[in-house]
Amino acid sequence: MNQKSGPRGSTHRRGTLKTAGILSAFVLASATLAACGGDDGGSGGDGEKLTFRLAETHPEDYPTTEGDQKFADLVNEASDGRIDIQVFAGGQLGEESDVIEQVQMGAIEMTRVSSAPMTEFAEGMGLFGLPYIWDDADHLWRFLEDESGQQLLGELEEAGFKGLTYFDPGARSFYSTDKVIDSVDDIEGMKFRVQESDVIISFIEALGGSPTPMDYGEVYSALQTGLIDGAENNEPSYLSASHYEVAPNYTLDEHMRVAEILVVNKDVWDGLSEEDQQILEDAAAEATTYQREQWDAQVEEDLAALEEADVTITEIDDIEPWREAAQPVIDEFGPTYQEYLDRIEELREE
Repeated sequence: MNQKSGPRGSTHRRGTLKTAGILSAFVLASATLAACGGDDGGSGGDGEKLTFRLAETHPEDYPTTEGDQKFADLVNEASDGRIDIQVFAGGQLGEESDVIEQVQMGAIEMTRVSSAPMTEFAEGMGLFGLPYIWDDADHLWRFLEDESGQQLLGELEEAGFKGLTYFDPGARSFYSTDKVIDSVDDIEGMKFRVQESDVIISFIEALGGSPTPMDYGEVYSALQTGLIDGAENNEPSYLSASHYEVAPNYTLDEHMRVAEILVVNKDVWDGLSEEDQQILEDAAAEATTYQREQWDAQVEEDLAALEEADVTITEIDDIEPWREAAQPVIDEFGPTYQEYLDRIEELREE
């Protein structure tokens, strides 16, 4: 492994619906539908003004939020201002798990969400939790843009979501409070925050760690108080949430590339005219290209900032021991996604 460090600075995401939440969501949904244009819910081309909310947990200057805003701007421009998508960044509309439920109910129209919690609604999304199945980002995007990747996106519709596009969240790696992780053996006995996904939970267990599911907004304090020993995420998330302040050890094992998804409530989508649906689809595709460019630039910038902040960055030269330790996860969960895994293997050769 290689370690780099540099002077320290500062910079600054569940499933069962509760009765009260359902009632609240229906009230909000009714108000939203009324605001969005009456009984036909948004048929385009007749000059009807449509206003939608897009919930985002990340800050305004984060690459996925910038992708959200690019999408909103493109839709506004293509519709001559008739469709107004308002982006609410920084978790203003709630934590990720709560927002997913609200979008499913129609209380919020859109959100950008990680694929991990969406596994509850579309089993295939658990694919992205499998460790070490991608060679690199290009390999991932060959799959996402392939017919198989689009088929996977379509699985969300039965649960009440329309998947518009994928965004790039980079690769997830481990970070820790006290111990520098430079081998798989170092994971033994450590408590790690994870998203609510059976695959990710099993992955941490396979490495010898103790998984602790919790919302993204709780991670900083959990690290600070010692409730957990570490977490795993990409570089921009690690930096923007200031997790490096309380967990200054970052290990680039790049175990997962968990796709981000831009989704809209299916009933809202079905209420749009074909013209307006096309506007949203075209804008989403263009926003994806923009978001990927922003992501790549952000990662490069953030790695430099982390070094300046005296973070110990450890690069893993030989990932094979990690792959071997994680193989039980592939053995257990892989058959569920065999069709997709076969295609991933084919795309590896292209």
